[in-house]
Amino acid sequence: MLKKNSFKQKKISNIKKNISFFYQERKRVENLKYFEKKCLSDGFNCVVGIDEVGRGALAGPVVAAAVAINDINYFHINDIKDSKKLNRVKREKIFELIISKSENIGIGIVGPDVIDKINIAQATFLAMKRSIAALKIIPDYILVDGFKIPNIGVPQNNIVKGEDKSISIAAASIIAKVYRDNIMFNFHKKYPVYRFDKNVGYGTKNHLAAIKDYGISPIHRKTFRGVLTDMNKLENSKQKKLYLCNDIHK
Repeated sequence: MLKKNSFKQKKISNIKKNISFFYQERKRVENLKYFEKKCLSDGFNCVVGIDEVGRGALAGPVVAAAVAINDINYFHINDIKDSKKLNRVKREKIFELIISKSENIGIGIVGPDVIDKINIAQATFLAMKRSIAALKIIPDYILVDGFKIPNIGVPQNNIVKGEDKSISIAAASIIAKVYRDNIMFNFHKKYPVYRFDKNVGYGTKNHLAAIKDYGISPIHRKTFRGVLTDMNKLENSKQKKLYLCNDIHK
């Protein structure tokens, strides 16, 4: 009898915890809508959140996403937040939910050759502009994580740590992250020695060791610290062949 009562109490306790979690999560997600609702109440019709992924990577493109939330009052996805705070499984699940709930999403990609020519800051702004151009409906207001995007002719609000404060920027961070990760997973199949399936181009210990052993691939950013840039230091024909191959996102 005691065991039965104990099991029943534990079950009730778990139900209460679940109800509390969903209530708190609902409240957190609603709070993320503040900037979007403010813009809509001010008369703007298409409010877009923008974020980028890949600024600090040693290889691969920088990717930006622009996301407009449909019907902000009814939009809800549990755990939507900064992509860096989600594991891969949950991030990919939320990615699919965002895609299914929003009809106005744009992706902008700038490859390593362009990054090396114009620098990563300008390449990031270019990726963001491309993500705006890829939207089905051009926004009349933009919420962007970090710095303002220059010369776009659209009112904008740059929000520090925007992924934690705006639902559309959080959605954009997830879209950009999953999209870029998939690009790097495909590059891993072509250049497996760098383990892009694990580091997605960032300068991990194993990645730096692979650069030292094999030289760089065509998708490495030659102007970034930690990346070999001197062709004369490529020690064998295999490294030169790998470097000279021209298969990158431009």
